[in-house]
Amino acid sequence: MKWLLGLICLSLAMAGGTARAAERVNVVASFSILADMVRNVGGNSVDVVALVGPDGDAHVYAPTPADVRKVAAARLLLVNGFGFEGWMPRLLQASGSKAPIAVATKGITPLKLGGEADPHAWQSVANAKIYVGNIRDGLIAVAPDQADAFKAGAEAYLAKLDALDREVRDAVAKLPEDRRKVISTHGAFGYFAAAYGIQFIAPIGVSTDSEPSARDIADIISQIKAAKIPAVFLENISDPRLIERIAAETGAKVGGTLYSDSLTGEKGDAPTYIDMVRHNIKALTGALAE
Repeated sequence: MKWLLGLICLSLAMAGGTARAAERVNVVASFSILADMVRNVGGNSVDVVALVGPDGDAHVYAPTPADVRKVAAARLLLVNGFGFEGWMPRLLQASGSKAPIAVATKGITPLKLGGEADPHAWQSVANAKIYVGNIRDGLIAVAPDQADAFKAGAEAYLAKLDALDREVRDAVAKLPEDRRKVISTHGAFGYFAAAYGIQFIAPIGVSTDSEPSARDIADIISQIKAAKIPAVFLENISDPRLIERIAAETGAKVGGTLYSDSLTGEKGDAPTYIDMVRHNIKALTGALAE
């Protein structure tokens, strides 16, 4: 009887150890694009929630009491950095969180726009690969027992991003050089422009909480006419009226919607980061190739 009791105890201990090993890492990401990257790297080993969800604007976001609870319960916090989450310090203080913070842009030299660091580094797929490395390392730091799973998830995702980068470069290469210029709502595509050679002009700066002056808009309208810029684009997080006005006054075509700072819901055009980049390059090349 003693041997049977011992066997039961051993089985329970082994089961408890397996449960602990399989415990998911509770990750809170600041916005939807980061959350999607965490899911790709962490797979079934993570539970991830985004504070700023689909079609949300992190520039003007106001945290809620529910966010305080989410951050307080997190095992790992993931932020973009470069000043993107100006509301995060207050949220951290309110939550009392002691969780480690992984900064996705660690190791990236920021572009500058109007004296500010441009936070939208994910718009370059090469930078997105750096994000993935930082996410992997952040997860391993809090759950070293699952390091192999995180490394494998990162490698698989990096291979997909390599293919995506080639896809974007091949698509841009087919565009006439004199048509590689567009207007978008705010300055979210500087890294995309630097990486792939499409010029973006924006009436709003790097943050959507700024407002363009009448002179800014007049200057852009003059620039569109002088440079014969063929297309203007809406963004999913911005008021469309500004771009529609510019299009009406210049005759430039509204080329569609670009996704800049946020993914869409599952049924939208950009439910994942890879979907977002593919949608954007398809919209751009479709408008600029004509």
